[in-house]
Amino acid sequence: MGNGVQEQRASLTQGEVLPLASSSQSEGLMQTRTVLNSLFSGALAGALAKTAVAPLDRTKIIFQVSSKRFSAKEAYRLIYRTYLKDGFFSLWRGNSATMVRVIPYAAIQFCAHEQYKRKLGSYYGFQGSVLPPIPRLLAGSMAGTTAAMLTYPLDMVRARMAVTPKEMYSNILHVFVRISREEGLKTLYRGFAPTILGVVPYAGLSFFTYETLKKLHAERSGRPFPYSYERLAFGACAGLIGQSASYPLDVVRRRMQTAGVTGHTYGTILGTMREIVSEEGVIRGLYKDELTGDNIGVLWGCSPALSGELGQKLLRPEAQRRFELDRERNT
Repeated sequence: MGNGVQEQRASLTQGEVLPLASSSQSEGLMQTRTVLNSLFSGALAGALAKTAVAPLDRTKIIFQVSSKRFSAKEAYRLIYRTYLKDGFFSLWRGNSATMVRVIPYAAIQFCAHEQYKRKLGSYYGFQGSVLPPIPRLLAGSMAGTTAAMLTYPLDMVRARMAVTPKEMYSNILHVFVRISREEGLKTLYRGFAPTILGVVPYAGLSFFTYETLKKLHAERSGRPFPYSYERLAFGACAGLIGQSASYPLDVVRRRMQTAGVTGHTYGTILGTMREIVSEEGVIRGLYKDELTGDNIGVLWGCSPALSGELGQKLLRPEAQRRFELDRERNT
């Protein structure tokens, strides 16, 4: 037995010994994994949600940038005429540009939201627990603003592709090249100000509503994690509220983004609003096609739920889920 112990010691000294990871290293690895999971699940959820609503989103943009009066009947006619003229897949025209924008946008937004929540929680002394209302609203607004700032030119390209015939722009790169040559690089950021002004209430209220409903649900039900259908319902409510609050600015940014191909010259936010109101009225102009916008907002609002589900069930190992559950119970 003594010889066995000596042989074991010899093998330990001669072999390669791997040091155990310290608690700080484990925490760092956990945070890195959480960031990667947030990026990947956010990107995938955003891509699925936007692809599902692409025909409605394209129809919404076409009505937003024109002076035509919106009705559900006219929207259906537009979709049907597009299908007859250019085929079924033409309803998804511009969706490639949408994906190029949405995948990084959603990834950055959901990841940034988790990081802002953690930072604000640490700053206000709420680490590991639900943030109070103001920091909760601030985290969502900052996440949306961060994502919009980093991906805005792609949104501009997507709007152009949605409202122009396929003969005008052949692909995403062609849009960038033509805009840069014919209208200047500054055009890629036309409509940036109303976008940011719209993102602040939209993202802020969407994430705020979603997190608040989750908090109220946990308090009432005693379950820290809602079921899948409950997450989707919370996301739908959040998307509806966020979309309704920011819709007029969404109309303004679309008018400014597509001014180069619609024959208008929109220069400022207030000037664009005044022109829309004078020509079309407040409701018919600034809230045009809001029904479609609200439907899109509801489906897009489900992205946090999809992201959460993907993050928990597809990406995170069981050990991490147990770790997070124990951490929430102990806080």
